[in-house]
Amino acid sequence: MTEQHPNRRQFLTGAAALGAAAVIPGAAQAHNHGNHSGMVKVPPLTHTVFFWLKNPDSQEDRDALIKGLKTLEQIETVRGIHIGVPASTEKRDVVNNSYQVSELLLFDDVEGQNVYQDHPIHVKFVEDCSHLWKKVEVFDSMKV
Repeated sequence: MTEQHPNRRQFLTGAAALGAAAVIPGAAQAHNHGNHSGMVKVPPLTHTVFFWLKNPDSQEDRDALIKGLKTLEQIETVRGIHIGVPASTEKRDVVNNSYQVSELLLFDDVEGQNVYQDHPIHVKFVEDCSHLWKKVEVFDSMKV
């Protein structure tokens, strides 16, 4: 592992957290109605997951994983969700776009994230979709 790899992980985690405003219900309204700072209050715990598919060129597998991920927003402790694929941004040494699908979930606290981990919807998602991926990396971050 190179010294640059931890920086790449920190960058990906930070970038995911910055995109969190897009997944919070009412974010646009907060910006336009009374939130004069222009900042959206983001729940303090982010759970960012990157998936590498066993069949990375399979649109069917990618779609099945995305469909499964969308079920996670039904879990009561999830405050926001963003499901994505690598963006067509500038290729730089610090950008890792080798994954096929990502998810960013927002939680109020560690307890809420623990509820999510053990929730039947999450357990079913793993049972139904784990055959699709060869690698998963998770980055949990608490706001400072």
